[in-house]
Amino acid sequence: MSTRRGRGKGPSGRGTPAVRVRGRGRKTSSTRWLQRQLNDPYVREAQRLGLRSRAAFKLLELDDRFRLLKPGARVVDLGAAPGGWTQVAADRVRAGGAGGGRVIAVDLQEMDPVAGADCLQIDFLDPDAPAAIRAALDGPADLVLSDMAASSTGHAATDHLRIMALCEAALDFAEEVLAPGGAFVAKVLRGGTERDMLARMKRSFASVRHVKPPASRADSAEIYVVALGFRGGAEV
Repeated sequence: MSTRRGRGKGPSGRGTPAVRVRGRGRKTSSTRWLQRQLNDPYVREAQRLGLRSRAAFKLLELDDRFRLLKPGARVVDLGAAPGGWTQVAADRVRAGGAGGGRVIAVDLQEMDPVAGADCLQIDFLDPDAPAAIRAALDGPADLVLSDMAASSTGHAATDHLRIMALCEAALDFAEEVLAPGGAFVAKVLRGGTERDMLARMKRSFASVRHVKPPASRADSAEIYVVALGFRGGAEV
């Protein structure tokens, strides 16, 4: 499986007839979800490439733009299951080979192995987790990824607070394990990063951007914060 593609060349879905799903015995919401999945070119392309989720294309597009996954880099993927981002990271940093990078996939759930990556079934919020992950990496990380999202409640304000709490926890972790010059990528919701957290990121990183990759569905409130050039905890 290789995830190397031309810059900006996502699946177009052209030439494929739309699939209609009959709603017999299903809730209307389930029928809509299934029809969307069957007609989603990213889903079809993920299946063709052997990727575990369409979300893999979000990381591919972010990497094409920001060059996050350099060969030989050390990467931590938080909340990694089912492993789509881990697959992309392991491929692009050439993990598992001589002179290649290291990828540590972290999740509370058990996860099927990913070629070239090490999967750790631990809670990254545990006080001992950063030291254990640095040991598994054999050094500090160059990149911390978080595509984590709390289960939706359907209440926008509550959902925003929950995903921002996850982002803040991931940022706490990143600041413990990143090497100077490292990067941090995390999912947030439309409206961006909370003011205090954004100010903190700008103190800790040279550049902070909010990005919605093309593979992120237009009707989704998710966006990603991309923080580059970790200052290594120095006072600024």
